[in-house]
Amino acid sequence: MNAVIISLICALCWGVADLFYKAGTDENDKHSHLKIAVWVGIAMGIMAICCLPMSESHSSITGLFSKYAVAYSPASLSYIISMVIGYAGLRYLEISIVSPVQNASGAFSAIATAVYITVVAKTNLLDDLSVLDIIGTAIITVGIISLGVVEQKLSKKELDLTGENKKYHFGALALIFPILYCIFDTIGTYADGRILDKEHGGLGLGENDVLILYGLTFFVAGIGCWLFMLIRNKKPYNPFKKSEIKKALASTAEIGGQIFYVYAMAKNAFIAAIVVSSYCIISVILSRIFLKEKLVAKQYACVITVILGIVLLGISKGVAEM
Repeated sequence: MNAVIISLICALCWGVADLFYKAGTDENDKHSHLKIAVWVGIAMGIMAICCLPMSESHSSITGLFSKYAVAYSPASLSYIISMVIGYAGLRYLEISIVSPVQNASGAFSAIATAVYITVVAKTNLLDDLSVLDIIGTAIITVGIISLGVVEQKLSKKELDLTGENKKYHFGALALIFPILYCIFDTIGTYADGRILDKEHGGLGLGENDVLILYGLTFFVAGIGCWLFMLIRNKKPYNPFKKSEIKKALASTAEIGGQIFYVYAMAKNAFIAAIVVSSYCIISVILSRIFLKEKLVAKQYACVITVILGIVLLGISKGVAEM
């Protein structure tokens, strides 16, 4: 299975996760993002334990964690920080605003990867890319960034129309959340690409080892969020209540995406970073179907642009593997 297909499966999983993240967010609960983080931590911990028998480096969690935890921490912590920031932004913004802006990180991390391979590893990235790869990547990048710009303008327009409407005032200010997400996710994606890139160095970690390390780190972060709410609210948060089912579904889709993401990055970090970032398209479409949001003509144009880029990458990789 090539990197494009694996990346598309990841994108589908994360698009579904976005839908349930938004559906499980309570705009009136200031700890809603921490509760989501607790659930994702639980799911990630389960994933780590399930992956342990398939570890390429160690037979125990402690052995793997003690040797590689510090080296992998830039990637895992960047992801966790970005995700919690993203959850917080969902209290004020619609998915169609949050997801496209956040996922410009895929384009930025791909650029960072290209710079690393060309300058640090002293390898010409263009030697491994076809003309269709370059064109497809450029089209996806333009589509994602354009969608982010369109969504930002729409948000500003809604603010102007609503005047003193408190929600939209917060919505305009809350654009800082997806922007910060984009910054931290770019760092994490770039670090993952370097760690998993066997051709140009890396830690020598296998895909399952990365899943274990990331899962354990997020599990610890989830415990930290739970303890923070316990101290702050003077009562324990129960993630297993029936009302929290949407958070559970979101976390399940999240780990599905995470598994495919790691394998996609290991195959081709440059292409994976671009294609995976297109999951914002799925998020936007699902939000229109299930959350009754509406697309305008410019948004449709951006969606079609990204899909065209993905098709070109798919054709390129299919021809290369024939």
